[in-house]
Amino acid sequence: MTYERDATTLEPPWPFAGREDELELVRRSLTGVRRGIVVTGPAGCGKTRLVTEAVRGPDCARAAGTPESRTIPFAAFAHLLPESVTLHRAVQSLSGIRTLLVDDAHLLDDASAALVHQLAVHGRTRLLVVAADGAPVPCAISRLWTGELLPRLALEPLPGEETARLLTAGAGPLDALTVNRLRRLSQGDLRLLRDLLGAVRGLLTPVPDTGERAWRGPVPLTTAVRERTAPVLGRTCPLERETLDRLAFAEPLPSDPDELDLGALEVLESDGLVEVDDRGAVRLAHPLHGPVLRAAAGRLRARRLARTPQAYAAALDAESAALARRIDRADVRATATPVGEWLVAEGGPLPVGYAAVRARFARLRGEVREAAAWAREGLRSDPRDASCRTELDRARATLDSMGDPDPDLEALTDPYDAVRLGAPEKAVDRLGGVFARHADALTRADGPDLDEVAWELERRGYLLFAAEAHAQAVRAHRDPRAARHSRTRAVALARRCQGARTPALSGLVLGELTTRQRQIVTLAAAGLTNRQIAERLTLSVRTVGNHLYSAYARLGASDRGALPWLAQPEAQPA
Repeated sequence: MTYERDATTLEPPWPFAGREDELELVRRSLTGVRRGIVVTGPAGCGKTRLVTEAVRGPDCARAAGTPESRTIPFAAFAHLLPESVTLHRAVQSLSGIRTLLVDDAHLLDDASAALVHQLAVHGRTRLLVVAADGAPVPCAISRLWTGELLPRLALEPLPGEETARLLTAGAGPLDALTVNRLRRLSQGDLRLLRDLLGAVRGLLTPVPDTGERAWRGPVPLTTAVRERTAPVLGRTCPLERETLDRLAFAEPLPSDPDELDLGALEVLESDGLVEVDDRGAVRLAHPLHGPVLRAAAGRLRARRLARTPQAYAAALDAESAALARRIDRADVRATATPVGEWLVAEGGPLPVGYAAVRARFARLRGEVREAAAWAREGLRSDPRDASCRTELDRARATLDSMGDPDPDLEALTDPYDAVRLGAPEKAVDRLGGVFARHADALTRADGPDLDEVAWELERRGYLLFAAEAHAQAVRAHRDPRAARHSRTRAVALARRCQGARTPALSGLVLGELTTRQRQIVTLAAAGLTNRQIAERLTLSVRTVGNHLYSAYARLGASDRGALPWLAQPEAQPA
């Protein structure tokens, strides 16, 4: 086993988690008449790990570009080619290789890039080519996809739900606010994410009654963090460094550019160290810059630059009022709440009024684990607060069960819950706007109108409600194609709702799995062991175990015991 070295210890690589759809796409590119694929994306987003996972085994040759060898012809393939070789001879030498993985293709020398291009033209070798975004790419490499020789998979930063699964695989369950903070600090760089998680592992504390752990407090200044922020600390111009320090001590509040030196700001903005939003407010470009700059300042400098607690209190009140207004307008689209997030991250007490509004906003968005976390933060300040307790109970109810199949509809405090439970006639006269339209469409069992309502709910930020409306449309549609489309949308939205499980979504869970995962889950639900499944599907036992692990995470199952229920959703109440 190959271990990756960090500053202090040897650690095995993380289990592969997330990106199942992309993994399936890469594997399919190596089957049949297909000739491979190009995978691009930002540095640290997991490109190399993805393609390596797709070609486990000895039947794959590997090459990689490096900055130091860009001027040496065929340097990337020196271990595969004889000395003093021509391009024609190099193509002949490698044409017998069945699969070739070329990593860091943006760093290839021109001769190696031309060789890869010619191998793609000849088509006898399947190619997996990995290149980073934001860096100059040899023309011969970019022509692989612009010339349509190979398809291109452009990786985006890992989505929030996939990041949570990756962190769970690496450290066990973490609370939603910790996941959000780690994701925000790493900015999509999975190497940095791993380093940060390793640094805070000893700082994690149990969250009562959840099995999760949380991280609150200052950011540990690891070697990777310092390397990422080296351009900031390396500033030699006193005026630019003063500007950076003033921005760091203003966080999480933005700064007015009129209070800063304009010349220094222009230089810092051109270097990508600061950002100016549409309103003219200035912030540091990376969330790690602030902690490093503050840690490097002396006590007197910190005292001079720090803002007063009153400034943060006023900003927190403004955030709370803005969230309440958005809820009243039935618009819960994502909005920035930097002050509340900073206060929680630093471990400070959170006012219960803010916590309750923030929890409700998250719950309405379908971010149910986040809603529970915000409510718990409020209860830390006041364990008797009724509003935070209510929000916590509602979030737990959405996470812990599929709901009461025979609820007391007359006792519901929110009339819209009756619509979500499939009894719109109980509430149609008590609702307005898009919620009334939802009740009306469900009363008429109108599939197309339910889909229209779902789209409007999604536009307003109500992701869980939109998923439920699409799921209800599945049962109302008479056209099978329309029903399949509604189901796909319902599953896609439900996956973004942090494990929410509601009656309207029952019957959709298996749609969250790949074809192979569904096969394995169905056999496991029937009682077959991993070895029996492996023999039946001609897979390795390890592969079956990996698929089951990913399926558990997607289905919200903790073990094999939940699979019979999940594999037979039609038996559950709708």
